Amino acid sequence: MAHVLIMPRQGNTVESCIIGEWKVKEGDTVGADSPVCIVETDKATFEIPAGAAGTVLKILAEAGDDVPVLQPIMVIGNPGEAWEGAVAGSAAAAPQEAAVPQGAAAVPAQDASAGPGPAQAATASAATQSAPLPGEHIAVSKRAKKLAESEAVDLRTIPGTGPEGRIIEADVAAAIAGRPPLTAAAKDELRRRIAEGGAVPAGPGSGIGGRLTLADVAAGAASGATASGEKTAAAQAGEYTDTPIKGIRRIIADQMMSSHNTTAAFTLNASVTAVPLQKLRARFKASAPELGLNKITINDLVLFAASRVLPLHPYMNAHKLGDTLRTFKAVHLGVAVSTPRGLMVPVLRNAETLLLSQISTGAKELAEACRNGAISPDDLHGSTLTVTNLGNTGIESFTPVINIPEVAILGVCGIQPKPVEVAPGQYEIQPCLGFSLTIDHAVVDGAPAAEFLKAFCGAIRDIDLWIAK
Repeated sequence: MAHVLIMPRQGNTVESCIIGEWKVKEGDTVGADSPVCIVETDKATFEIPAGAAGTVLKILAEAGDDVPVLQPIMVIGNPGEAWEGAVAGSAAAAPQEAAVPQGAAAVPAQDASAGPGPAQAATASAATQSAPLPGEHIAVSKRAKKLAESEAVDLRTIPGTGPEGRIIEADVAAAIAGRPPLTAAAKDELRRRIAEGGAVPAGPGSGIGGRLTLADVAAGAASGATASGEKTAAAQAGEYTDTPIKGIRRIIADQMMSSHNTTAAFTLNASVTAVPLQKLRARFKASAPELGLNKITINDLVLFAASRVLPLHPYMNAHKLGDTLRTFKAVHLGVAVSTPRGLMVPVLRNAETLLLSQISTGAKELAEACRNGAISPDDLHGSTLTVTNLGNTGIESFTPVINIPEVAILGVCGIQPKPVEVAPGQYEIQPCLGFSLTIDHAVVDGAPAAEFLKAFCGAIRDIDLWIAK
């Protein structure tokens, strides 16, 4: 019997994986342990083995597809064996019915032998029937027009399936079911733009759950108005390269945009003398190898300080979950790691209970696992505050992007010479380490965030005392 290979669950928090590359093609012979494809989660890459020996009968997904876990991706069996029955008998292959948005007329289910229903017919005819052009008369029923106006649907984009190409209510309902949901503000703005004959956005939105936001509608209109100008400008600019934003890069882009659109980001900057930190680091580096301290870095000391100060300011060690603020007792530090595939944020769990040497070792092991592709997906979720370090690039300050649903992110900047008060009215130039703290101002006010940053800088200044505490 044919073997159906399903998309495995890569950790408890992973809901889907992107197929990055197929290593086999239909007709190839594989062993049970033969790697057949490379898949990507939101942060890591894995090879998937065939799971059974035989011939690749059918590949059910293409490279670049985002496939839900436990869904079929390949069928392996004997040469000439029918693969359709194996897939049809797989419980994981059962299709999900698309929900009809509120306010849309329900489209009745059709028997397979009765031919396509209105929604399917609208989709099938889209390739052969052109939608009306701007300014052209649109044949539409009253009920379809009323529903389109209510739900902000552009009738110019819908091919009709009624008599003589007339747009009927089921056509509008199918269009609503096939687009992302809208926020109330986006619907109002889209309705206005449609009435004026303006451009409308296409594709997924940047809001929660893929919703089209007001910003998406504005961006879609702008891109529609300037597309021809951009093509002309690109042609005049000479040779250029277009690189599709897809796979892991697209996921990172979506997460960044989601953070930007769902948080009231506000950044505070501060600096503190780095002299005690540098002296302690120098002592560690020169210490006996058997003590296990000579590989401790400035970043390790920063992580240690954050793990000790956060429990004193629990409002910073939290998640914003809709209208709920969930604060945590344990400190699960996210450590931003730059890799060839993009930014990853492995989690150093229960950091407030770890010794400095354990934080140092744990952070390095997680970073190495990210860079060589061996990180577990479960190690990339659940952080309560993220630390991102651009200090080795010489950056003096920046605006870190919050790793939602966290409410803050701490950025580590470069060491710069600055005046430091060493006695009342007396200053000297010392190396100072800068920090940029971005908070979600929707749930954390500026004053409490400043108190945390001040306390954190104090811990950096007195790092030896905090280690001895």
